[in-house]
Order: sequence, then structure tokens, then C-alpha cells
Amino acid sequence: MNKVVTMVTLVAGLALSACTNPNRFGADGAGGTLGNSGAGAIVPGSANDPTSAAFFQQSVGDRVLFAVDQSTLTTEARQTLDAQATWLLTNADYQAVIEGHADEQGTREYNLALGARRANAAQEYLISRGVPASRLRVISYGKERPIEICSNEACYAKNRRAVTVLAGGLTS
Repeated sequence: MNKVVTMVTLVAGLALSACTNPNRFGADGAGGTLGNSGAGAIVPGSANDPTSAAFFQQSVGDRVLFAVDQSTLTTEARQTLDAQATWLLTNADYQAVIEGHADEQGTREYNLALGARRANAAQEYLISRGVPASRLRVISYGKERPIEICSNEACYAKNRRAVTVLAGGLTS
């Protein structure tokens, strides 16, 4: 039985490693016949497509961070939200859910309320920049969905956040 598991794991690893070569079909895609998918081409839905959720997340920025027990937006958070507002106004096909999060310190109830205040602060800022309220929704997860799990300030700081998650787009 142990040899079977080892063999299956090895085969799966080899199969997955074959998928990691971005040039496996040549520089221009499958067999080099596509012509328009060379270097610098925009692939719909990818991080280099300025209308994609991946671009929003990686280039615009999908999260803002907060200080301990705070829901006040920092200068850096306002800059990120300004970029989000510009992107959302340009890409009207998208709705957004703003998730409020807290670190593990404090009670569940306190952190749910704090997460809600953080998400609301981000939502209100986006609305003040012209994003229609009908396209925005908020939810608080409090301390229930950490991105870093450890009991030190470096982890706590990453978990005190509001994250803008996109829904929609890619309409045909």
C-alpha cells in the first residue's frame, strides 16, 4: 500500500511539474500559430489584463491595513482605495464585497464589530470617490479568517485589514 501511495504521489508531482513551463507551446502559443500572444500581449483574465480581477488584486491592491483597535483609514489606505475607486469606476461590470478582518486579540464579538467598522470605513471612502453604493457590500469575519497564524505583532498587523473582493465581470 505504501508503494502505491508513493507511486501515485510521484506521478502526480511529475504531471504537475509539466504544467509549470510557460513556453511549453512555443513563444507564440500552441505551435507558434497564434501570432498575437507573444511577449507583452494581454491575456484576458490574467494579471496583465487591466480589466481583470487578477490585475485589480496584484496591481491596484485589494487590501488596506489598520492599526490596533482602529477603523480609521491611514494615508496609505486612502491611496489604495483611491486606486480601487478609479478601477471600479472604469470597470463597471464588477461588484465588490469588502471584507472586514481583525487579529486574534480580543473576543469574537468585539472583533466582528471591529471588522464591520473597518469594512464600512473602506466602503464609505469608495462611495465618497464616486463608486455607487449599489455595487458595494460589506461583511465582517472578525478574527475568523486570518492570513497569518502566529501570536506576534507581525502576524497581527497583516490580519488587521479590509479586503475588496470582486464579483462579476467577464460578461459575454
